[in-house]
Amino acid sequence: MKLFKVLFIIFISVQFSLAQNENRTYHHASFDGKSTLTVEVSDGIYYLQAYNTEIIETTFIPKGEKPQKDSHAVVMKSTFPTINFLQSKQDVRFETEGISAEVKFFPFQILYFYKGEYITSEKKGYQKVENGEAIEFNLSNDEVLYGGGARALGMNRRGNRLKLYNRAHYGYETHSELMNYTMPIVLSSNKYLLHFDNAPIGYLDLDSKKDNTLTYETISGRKTYQVIAGDSWEAILDNYTNLTGKQPLPPRWAFGNFSSRFGYHSQAETEATIAKFKEEEIPVDAIILDLYWFGKDIKGTMGNLQVYKDSFPDAKQMIQNLNEQGVKTVFITEPFVLTTSKRWYEASNLGILAKDSIGEPYKFDFYFGNTGLIDIYNPKGEQWFWNIYKELADLGVAGVWGDLGEPEVHPEKLIHHTGTANEVHNIYGHDWARLVYEGYAKDFPNVRPFILMRAGYSGSQRYGLIPWSGDVNRTWGGLQSQPEIALQMSLQGLSYMHSDLGGFAGANLNDNLYIRWLQYGVFQPIYRPHAQEEVPSEPVFRSARAKKLAKKAIELRYQLLPYNYTLAFENNQKGTPLMRPLFFEETDNKKLYTNASTYLWGHDFLVTPILKDSVATKEIYFPKDAVWFDFETDEKILGGQTKMVKTKETAIPVFVRGGAFIPMAKPMQTTANYDANQLELHYYHDETVAESERTLYNDDGETKHAFEKGMYELLEFESEFENNRLELELEAEIGENFTPTTKEIDVIVHNIQKKPRKVKFRGKRVDFSWSKNNKTLRFTITSNTKKEREITIKL
Repeated sequence: MKLFKVLFIIFISVQFSLAQNENRTYHHASFDGKSTLTVEVSDGIYYLQAYNTEIIETTFIPKGEKPQKDSHAVVMKSTFPTINFLQSKQDVRFETEGISAEVKFFPFQILYFYKGEYITSEKKGYQKVENGEAIEFNLSNDEVLYGGGARALGMNRRGNRLKLYNRAHYGYETHSELMNYTMPIVLSSNKYLLHFDNAPIGYLDLDSKKDNTLTYETISGRKTYQVIAGDSWEAILDNYTNLTGKQPLPPRWAFGNFSSRFGYHSQAETEATIAKFKEEEIPVDAIILDLYWFGKDIKGTMGNLQVYKDSFPDAKQMIQNLNEQGVKTVFITEPFVLTTSKRWYEASNLGILAKDSIGEPYKFDFYFGNTGLIDIYNPKGEQWFWNIYKELADLGVAGVWGDLGEPEVHPEKLIHHTGTANEVHNIYGHDWARLVYEGYAKDFPNVRPFILMRAGYSGSQRYGLIPWSGDVNRTWGGLQSQPEIALQMSLQGLSYMHSDLGGFAGANLNDNLYIRWLQYGVFQPIYRPHAQEEVPSEPVFRSARAKKLAKKAIELRYQLLPYNYTLAFENNQKGTPLMRPLFFEETDNKKLYTNASTYLWGHDFLVTPILKDSVATKEIYFPKDAVWFDFETDEKILGGQTKMVKTKETAIPVFVRGGAFIPMAKPMQTTANYDANQLELHYYHDETVAESERTLYNDDGETKHAFEKGMYELLEFESEFENNRLELELEAEIGENFTPTTKEIDVIVHNIQKKPRKVKFRGKRVDFSWSKNNKTLRFTITSNTKKEREITIKL
């Protein structure tokens, strides 16, 4: 084995040696005894730092330059892993138990390994190019590449040259090379992630010249990147989100249904819309107010950022009334202050706007009028903006919507307090979210902020940023790109990427499209229909058929609240995405590396959205080493096969993994009515599953850091099957500041082929029912989570 590794390294070295920077020569290497290797070369110094056994950071400082500012993305500190420093005449090796780097002297090159296996290497170290600087990496022939932020390009993004410049794409459909949220991240099917830790604009070239080269190009900035590895996809994302920060757990109401459009013109219209939801008994948890809350017209009023009392005479009372009905309010804000707005002179005189070359507010025209841009990098501008959010929070507003935060128009000659427009463009949305998050932490420390924004940067998840996929066209083409965009962003740490359900752009009234989009929305992170107002986005204003089927989808969304909230907790703790590509399930199946048509919702749901009109059947691959059950009919399907499935109007194809425990809630009008003590617990039994284990996370749904404060319960469900005897065990981990309660649980066991002989709970027989038609067993138990309980089913 050692001989093979030596030969492999020789092969790699020979293959890539001709591609190195021939002018860079090695001088000296030293190890600080902790976590950093310093390598002096002819044109500068390399610093290689091991954060842990899965992450190495490499920084190059050219001669005559000073180290750049701290990272905008990285928050992790080195854990000082045990490192072996080995030097010979040919190379230096910098080895942890996991990730390692080898620095070859002649020609100079850096190669990376994980547990002894080669993963990637520099093709050319940092170099000056025509419009800035670049670094190249070697690719193997068959690598599939993901990353670059939000795009619609197909799952494999190899072959594309991707601009790193956040820019809105209005009305996109199946193809979009540049969108609102770009990131300097590449994830490889060879199980490593590259993060280029630099904010200014640039490009990611993913082998567009077909010469097995990955290139990062930028105008300026930090010459730093991290190589991140792991034993599984979940581990890689856990490592990456440890590096850049975990997503805080959103408030529970964020998993409900939103009422949203562009936009509600008045207090009366806002209240009437929610009244209609109540009348139709369609669950709703929040209503989002677009720019009419601060002005009567679309143009000329942006930047007012105060309630327009002609249209909203008593916003405080409106918000209070809605809150009493369990409906939160979210207000839009933008970073632009128009010269025609009520705050222009205030903003101009205070000096909180970005400047021109002579220090005056930089004014420019865009769709909404002549404007300036709030300079959030100026401490005065940051505080001014936060004061507005604090006023809204004091008014009772529960969530922040930050729109146009690319920024949508950002002239190159505009100057910020900390740099040029191009230097901060891609991190403007990131730091806007930070401004809001840190403001809440200071002034409302126990509140989980809801921060909806369409632009950010790598690491923005740690500020609670919830992104959406921009102004997608209200067409089937628009819907078709959404699973790919959400899955790609999940792989890059932004697990709450979602779409305007129903589509945003265009006056296209298509009930079939609307229904399928809302059915898909049940199994994506945020459930938020939103659109231009020519065609209503709210189900209460659609046709009877669309309303009925949308209501069914929304009700299912609420039933799945316990499961979905647990997924959010897993994401908060481990960085595990809510939506997961199928290759998470089968890492050795290369066909799945480009599949976005079917995905996993959490660990146990297999989801295939209907993305075209009039689809009678859908081809679905069922992952191997599992059995799957139709969520509606309980039909059993063996994994490891592709099967043609008939579609139905009432739901998209959804399947549940054998051995899964699916906790479900009782019907509710709003998550404020959610009762964690009244649950349905579905267990999907199969004889091939000898044992299984799942958890359910619960807290009060609103306290920030409830888990860390011990204000939680973690219910644990286990199954064991042997000799026609099925045992279900219930136990719990209770936080020290959580009071356990008695729960009434309706247990539904699926795939029970014959009527059981008996069911016992706590050693006593319980009444049960068994359906011959759908092969389900039902009974009810009352259990206090303080104590471990056992259910025995004799089949």
